[in-house]
Amino acid sequence: MNLKGKVAIVSGGGRDIGRACVIRLAEAGAAVAINYHSSSAGADSAVKEITAAGGRAFAMQGDMTNEAEVQAFVDRTVSEFGKIDIVVPVTGGLIERVPTAEMSVEHFRTVMELNLTSAFMLIKASLPHIQEGGAIVNLASQAARDGGGPGALAYGASKGALLTMTRGLAKELGPKIRVNALNPGMIDTDFHNNFTKPEVRAHVANVTPLKREGSPEDVANLVAYLASDEAAFITGGGFDINGGTLFS
Repeated sequence: MNLKGKVAIVSGGGRDIGRACVIRLAEAGAAVAINYHSSSAGADSAVKEITAAGGRAFAMQGDMTNEAEVQAFVDRTVSEFGKIDIVVPVTGGLIERVPTAEMSVEHFRTVMELNLTSAFMLIKASLPHIQEGGAIVNLASQAARDGGGPGALAYGASKGALLTMTRGLAKELGPKIRVNALNPGMIDTDFHNNFTKPEVRAHVANVTPLKREGSPEDVANLVAYLASDEAAFITGGGFDINGGTLFS
């Protein structure tokens, strides 16, 4: 993939899938704006890695559920790099597993804001600056397709809504901008370190045709492809990346 001359803006780029996306997009030639919330070490080290290789990047702390902070991130990106070509909203999370009967409305709203509203706000703020031929790549989840695991109703619902938003945006923004989403399955990240029991992870890997968990780099490679001109006729897609645990 050749992203030379492109500018990518990535939220949640300080760790795991987000950081892998930042590095892969930079390797392909893009200048990268990196948002992080609390993962400053990962974001700062990504900037050092990219600039040491001759690339361009900056990292900026911000809460992507706060509209003013989203706008500030976009404004700095345009100020430093002049435009936006690629938008990758990675910010998201489960927060905690809560059965529906025990779930507060506040928890439900917080999960929705973290996974859905944050992506909407970053995309909306970026739209005036996205160039012809630009691309948006959303990070949904296998939970968008199968409803998620125990206690993940809000998470699954938010990711399902993100997948639907992707399709709506693809129709609204074409032909100028392509919009796709990924549905990662069991990926080796802090998400599963925090919320999935080791025996469950081992079982899922064992019953997966490829016999392993995915890596953040596996996801980042597909993000970079969908962001590139090599995917010029692909929009509105929700791409499963799960090693075969769930087929489209």
